[in-house]
Amino acid sequence: MSGVTSYDTLDSLKALVSDAYINLKVSLKLELTKSRETVLELFDRVRRQYPTMNQFGRHGEELALETSPGESPYRWLAVRSRNIRSGIVNPADFRSAHDLHRHILEIMPYYLNISPLDIDSIELLFGADLIAGGNHDEAVYSALVADSPLANLLVHDCTLTDCQPVLTTNVPDSPGTEIQYEVKTRQHGPAREGEGAGEPISIYLTARRTGPLTDLDEMTATYSELARHGEHLVEHAMIPALVLPIRRAITSF
Repeated sequence: MSGVTSYDTLDSLKALVSDAYINLKVSLKLELTKSRETVLELFDRVRRQYPTMNQFGRHGEELALETSPGESPYRWLAVRSRNIRSGIVNPADFRSAHDLHRHILEIMPYYLNISPLDIDSIELLFGADLIAGGNHDEAVYSALVADSPLANLLVHDCTLTDCQPVLTTNVPDSPGTEIQYEVKTRQHGPAREGEGAGEPISIYLTARRTGPLTDLDEMTATYSELARHGEHLVEHAMIPALVLPIRRAITSF
C-alpha cells in the first residue's frame, strides 16, 4: 500500500509545518461495558509492543496511555465510553504510524468485546499544525477566500470574525467512505504583547468509513483503504491547496 513516495510526502509535510500527526478514531453505536481489568490489560498489551507508552492516566471519562514527556515520536491511546482513539505525532514515516493503529485495531475487539455490528465509523485523520501569530481567521481568509467569489460576501467596513472552512466529499466507487477537509483557527485577533507566535492553525484531512462491518477482519481492510486515500490526498490536495497557501499567508502577515 505504501511506497517511497508516501514516505517522501510525509517528510515534505513535516518540513512545512510545526507538527504533523496521524490519528485513528473508532466510534461505537453502544457504550463499552469496560472494566478496570480489561482496559488495563489492553493498555499493558500495547505497552509491551511500544515500551515508551508507559504513562497511564484518567482525564474525565477518558482513560489514556501515552509516551513519556519529551519522547519523540509521541504516541497515545485513549478509551471513552463510545470511542477508541489513538495517535502519533511526528512519526518517522507513514508506516510507523499505520503500524501503531493497525496493532490497536487488531487487539481491541478482544479486550473490549467489540462486535462488527457495533462499529459506527472508522476515521483516519492526517493533521498538520502551523504556528501563527496575529489573527488566524484573517490569515486563512487571505490564503483561501480573498481571491474567490466568496470575498464578495464581506460588506464595506465589516470585521471578519470566523473563517474555518470545512469541505466534505464522498469517494467514488467506495460506498460509505468520505473525505473531509477542515481548517481550525484559534487566535481570533492580534497577538497581545508577550504572546509570541501564539497558537497553531490546524489543517485536517479525515478519511471516514461508516459501519457496520461484516466481520472483524474488515477493520484492517477498511483501514488500509482509508490510509491509501489519505496518503494520496495529503500529497495531491492537502499540501498544495491548504498547507502551502496558509503557510504563505502566515509569513506575509
